[in-house]
Amino acid sequence: MMKLYAPKYYSRFKCIADKCEHSCCVGWEIDIDSKSLAMYKGLEGGYGEVIKDSIVYYDTPHFRLGLHDRCPHLNERGLCKIITHLGEDYLCDICREHPRFYNYTDVAEVGIGMSCPEAARIILSSPDYMLVEEVGEVEGEPQDFAFDSLAERSHLYDLLADSTANYKDKIKTICQYYSLNVPEDDDWLQKLANIEYLDMAHKALFMRYSSQERSKGHDIYLERFLAYLIYRHTTEAPDREDFVLRLRFCLGLAQLLASLTCHRGAKTLEDIALLAQIISEEIEYSEDNTFTFIYE
Repeated sequence: MMKLYAPKYYSRFKCIADKCEHSCCVGWEIDIDSKSLAMYKGLEGGYGEVIKDSIVYYDTPHFRLGLHDRCPHLNERGLCKIITHLGEDYLCDICREHPRFYNYTDVAEVGIGMSCPEAARIILSSPDYMLVEEVGEVEGEPQDFAFDSLAERSHLYDLLADSTANYKDKIKTICQYYSLNVPEDDDWLQKLANIEYLDMAHKALFMRYSSQERSKGHDIYLERFLAYLIYRHTTEAPDREDFVLRLRFCLGLAQLLASLTCHRGAKTLEDIALLAQIISEEIEYSEDNTFTFIYE
């Protein structure tokens, strides 16, 4: 077992279930882990039969989505029928853990992903993103990397949290320190045009991207968004070269959010959290899309 750490804002997260305006039980293929699959196969009678009948067993076992790509266990109120009939202990891993993600270096860390609207609101409203605290234990083994990504991440947070510099200057300092440039517009527009989308309306939105656009008055949200991206995507970098590639990706996504806030005329935390959530679900929650932006 390893001690588990998380950003201080992590403890403020709680799923708002049927009050959520963007259900994580709609539009996603919900894979079932082997332990949960064995548990479901052993259910007899009642709602257990409904669960077994809803499973597609070939390839990676998953729940068969219904009309409008809704999970078959999502009721009309937006609540999970597996929970209401059997309890949370009967959720598969992906449903129990979402929107959590884990990093493993010489320590274990957990975070919450911005594809969840509530998580996006919490992250963007939290000034204490650089603080981590122990939240429990998790199974796992320390990863023996010679490269100290946590020290690099801490250095980046120091630069971001510098109250004497504005956001633009902070980004300039980061780019100079790591000898990198934010991706060129043509390069990113080409990638944005060719990735796979959950919602094609988002493609039209992303294709309005310009690195020259950033609405005024929202730099603090861009800073917190970038800090979240750094935590999620650079922490497991095995070496400095890979760390810089991942950091470049993070800077690009932050610039995409900056551009979208300008294009959409975003004014409030809610407005910006929605745009961050869209970026998250379309890009960072697709392994293929993430790989394309970092390494191709």
